[in-house]
Amino acid sequence: MKIQSVILASSISACAVLSLATLPALAQSARPPAQVKITNARTVPLTALEITTSGEQPRLVAKLAKPLAPGKSVALKLNKPAGCSYYVLGTFSDEVQSDNDGIDLCREKTLRLTE
Repeated sequence: MKIQSVILASSISACAVLSLATLPALAQSARPPAQVKITNARTVPLTALEITTSGEQPRLVAKLAKPLAPGKSVALKLNKPAGCSYYVLGTFSDEVQSDNDGIDLCREKTLRLTE
């Protein structure tokens, strides 16, 4: 009975070590989606929105084609996304800007812009 307990405990430990070892590999293989859903939760239209890569040489990967009415949503296709971290800049008709740096689009597939 003790031998079976030791074998079971060893098996559980080995599984735990193997699963911890694969976590970095899973994080590196994370990919942003082909598109991101943008929701305007403000009471004024969203007039402009740009999503760019982060870093020294940012590259535009998505842009709002036309104003987005309050309460509406749109799916923006990401053009050649690279990595997970992105900068999002939105401008509303009342000239308020919403900017977020370091948005993880590998985890966040929906962006809800609020007050």
